[in-house]
Amino acid sequence: MTPAEHAQIEGQSLLLFDGVCALCNRTVRTFLKRDKRGALLYIPLQSDLGREILARFDIHTFPDGLILVTHALTATQRLYHRTDAVAHALKLIGGPWAPLGALIRLFPRFLRESVYGFIARNRYRFFGQYDSCPIPTPAQRTRILGL
Repeated sequence: MTPAEHAQIEGQSLLLFDGVCALCNRTVRTFLKRDKRGALLYIPLQSDLGREILARFDIHTFPDGLILVTHALTATQRLYHRTDAVAHALKLIGGPWAPLGALIRLFPRFLRESVYGFIARNRYRFFGQYDSCPIPTPAQRTRILGL
């Protein structure tokens, strides 16, 4: 991680996603449109930066879902996986999306994680995949890091 990346990331909330997954990329584009306050930065899991952030949590294998890191690179940083990552990210985006995050948490963990796991395991088959992470638009480049 470069000093510039460190400065840009420190204290921020980071959503790490599968950069070649079509569903994950659509999710990120949707979040970008609705995140008017710029509460989240986005990093492909396949990037060097994504792998370095995961390594800070002793994660060395490719996770099968979204990862959210809040207060990144600080003593209070916290990692959320899968449905918890989605629910907390929606809360951070705020506005009408925050209640959706709360609604997700109302479902029992075993049920929401079972559904999420099924979709995550089959995401390439159901939604397709890219050969490489798609190039973001110029407006998105300040919020999608690690490319």
